[in-house]
Amino acid sequence: AVSGLLVGSLIAAVQLAISMSNSGGAWDNAKKYIERAAPDSELQGKGSDIHKAAVVGDTVGDPFKDTSGPALNIVMKLMAVLSLVFADTFYAVNNGQGLLNLA
Repeated sequence: AVSGLLVGSLIAAVQLAISMSNSGGAWDNAKKYIERAAPDSELQGKGSDIHKAAVVGDTVGDPFKDTSGPALNIVMKLMAVLSLVFADTFYAVNNGQGLLNLA
């Protein structure tokens, strides 16, 4: 049961960390790309409605890439360390058969 919890949490944390870091960077780069566009181009440059939408996206993307993604690295490390620290305790429950005597 503990190994399932560890594997599930690590897989979920890795997927979330990669996804959040990449999407945050993409939103930031989209805003920069629109800001570099000429006012007469399709993107209309700074001050346009497209730029305003990109600023909102960047506001969401900054916490994604700056805090949420790296914070999930801590979750992965914490789960791994806790599983190692408490491995003997988990094994000692009912002589390694767990709470439900499965084995």
